[in-house]
Amino acid sequence: MNPNFGMKAVDELVKQPGSWLKVGENTGIIVSSRVRLARNVCGRRFPAWASEEDAVRLLHDLNPILGRLQACRDPIVLEISSLNRMEKEILIERHLMSRDMAEKGKGSAVVLKRDESIAIMVNEEDHIRMQAMSPGLNLRNLWKQIDAVDSEIESNVEYAFSPQMGYLTACPSNVGTGIRASVMLHLPGLVLMNEINSIIKAVSKMGLAVRGLWGEGTDAAGNMFQLSNQTTLGETEEVIVERLEKIVLEIDEHEKNGRNRLLEQKGNYIRDHFGRAVGILTHAHMLNSKETLEMLSALRLGLDLGIISGWKRAMIDELFLLTQPGHLQKLEGRVIGAEKRDLARARLVRQRLLDWK
Repeated sequence: MNPNFGMKAVDELVKQPGSWLKVGENTGIIVSSRVRLARNVCGRRFPAWASEEDAVRLLHDLNPILGRLQACRDPIVLEISSLNRMEKEILIERHLMSRDMAEKGKGSAVVLKRDESIAIMVNEEDHIRMQAMSPGLNLRNLWKQIDAVDSEIESNVEYAFSPQMGYLTACPSNVGTGIRASVMLHLPGLVLMNEINSIIKAVSKMGLAVRGLWGEGTDAAGNMFQLSNQTTLGETEEVIVERLEKIVLEIDEHEKNGRNRLLEQKGNYIRDHFGRAVGILTHAHMLNSKETLEMLSALRLGLDLGIISGWKRAMIDELFLLTQPGHLQKLEGRVIGAEKRDLARARLVRQRLLDWK
């Protein structure tokens, strides 16, 4: 693989909707699905204990294998050491790599299918972290896709594996299958009805983790929540995926009921909520990231409920990404401070909403 795409490749990514925000079947409440696998190469030091030389050597050895994967022909290859802070932020915002990955140096890279549906991190917490991602609820198909990628890599590389424990990983919570399946949900109905905390407590008791929009340690900005399995040992991948899918569908029904009760019990409040969001987004001259996501969430809900019209959800979803710091600065063509980002963000949102009205 030739890792010389760098800046041009990131420029191309910004021109297309992120894989997790493409509008598809049932992408209202259930926004997107992702299945990730963690693997390590037998006989090599795990990344946290490896030297830079070890990391560079492993990447060199994996390059030809990852470059000819059937699922990722002609991939985009981005070496972390060649990316600037803005470009790293863009990859994080598109859920193509982690914040931990952004701090890595030589020997770490991200290999991407050009439509972003498959991403492989080399030398993050584990030697290989591969993921498949798509709009809507699509866990079973994603598991099949990433399982095929995993099998193809394993046919060329011996993984660190224990007959008793399964696949060995840097973090004990991933030992076993190494699978982390997750679903992104937009749950403003449950939030506005003050029922989201009881839902979070219930799913936590079922062995699921609930995180915010940008993953572990982040808030549920824009009323977006990620649900994922916590158990990776003692169960098959199919069982893990099927359980998550079942719980997600139950939450989907709770959110639909919550939205219906919002209209019945708080109709005037919810219409005022939408109206204020429209007024702010179309007239404000400074917007920070958090308030923008909250207002866009209100517009998204208003469109789903048929209370407001004139815009398409695809455009609203695109703004979820384009208003984030990395994307915003890329569109501006320069690194800018927080205040100038707030000005640029408000200008971008005003222009997009008024142009599409």
